Amino acid sequence: MECKAQTVCINLQPQGPAPPYPGPPQGFPADQPADFVLWSLFNVLLCQKIACLGCLGFPALIFSIKARDRKVLGDLKSARRYGTTAKVLNIIGSLLVIIAIVTILVFLSLGDLSSVF
Repeated sequence: MECKAQTVCINLQPQGPAPPYPGPPQGFPADQPADFVLWSLFNVLLCQKIACLGCLGFPALIFSIKARDRKVLGDLKSARRYGTTAKVLNIIGSLLVIIAIVTILVFLSLGDLSSVF
């Protein structure tokens, strides 16, 4: 008994006009609040390693996670509040890291880094 492979043809051409895009699902607003989790995680790692300012990165990460949790639960007002707090902490942490990096580079360029430590 011999088996032969059968050929199957599938027509992938559209059969009519595409249906209109319905938009976002009902019950979900288009403007979801931001939670800044990646920025907070970046600040935790960067602040801890470069500027020893982990005390600013961890609260930002906590507020970011709270904002994400509230967004998932549908409490958008609290999610915006936590997200705004995380954003402010991330801005402060990022500015302090930039200041620390510039300060270290200035002292390295002057060649007098031993007086700092």
